[in-house]
Amino acid sequence: MPNMNPNAIELMQVTKHRGAQCVLRNVSANIPRGQVVAVLGPSGAGKSTLLRCVNHLETIDGGKIVVDGSLVGYRERGTALHELSDQEISQQRRRTGMVFQSFNLFRHMCVLDNVMSGPVHVLGTPRAQAREQALALLHRVGLAEKAHAYPHQLSGGQQQRVAIARALAMQPSVMLLDEPTSALDPELAQEVIAVIRQLAEDGITMMMATHEMALARDFADRVLFMVNGEIVEDVTPARQFFEAPSSERGRQFLSRQHH
Repeated sequence: MPNMNPNAIELMQVTKHRGAQCVLRNVSANIPRGQVVAVLGPSGAGKSTLLRCVNHLETIDGGKIVVDGSLVGYRERGTALHELSDQEISQQRRRTGMVFQSFNLFRHMCVLDNVMSGPVHVLGTPRAQAREQALALLHRVGLAEKAHAYPHQLSGGQQQRVAIARALAMQPSVMLLDEPTSALDPELAQEVIAVIRQLAEDGITMMMATHEMALARDFADRVLFMVNGEIVEDVTPARQFFEAPSSERGRQFLSRQHH
């Protein structure tokens, strides 16, 4: 049955507490397929937490998250939500590719094996086919020649590009990028930005928490600006947020970025 839902991600009054602190407060947004959303805000705004909730690396205390038409992490029975089993959750997680600040590659595996491992072990893709797909993805992120290198032989920018290829190998319907360039110096960040830009042009749905204003301004379609766990501005097109933020908090945030 084809999924007719036009939204890739739906956030409905998502709330999360850590102890006494409310880290996400009634966060709601619908993200249509193919949209690139930059999640911006000061440190501690809840950006990374929101992304981690979308693929259920963190649980939520209220509201709902739907990815690709399916409720994430829970099953509804009447009015109650019951958490899914670990197996069902990892099944769901295949739909969301996640790229972290730290590249999280398997140190003991070469680049090619890093990219192949998910399809082979999780999706059951035959090795020859997985290898062919992995080589094509490495080509796409500009690293075909590094297929047999190990992570420690690569720069940070190269490792992050391998991490993106590894996430794409699972053919996710959504990519979540959590500060994908923050651990990199500006020159290496540029290589990663070029790959992310290519994904945006290919129409992959992306939610990206970033401190990199140029990344958000130049090719996100939309900005969600968060402060203290709430969405303060939801702006399309993204550029408009940078040219004329509608909130005082948005203006303060941008003026600090320029200094």
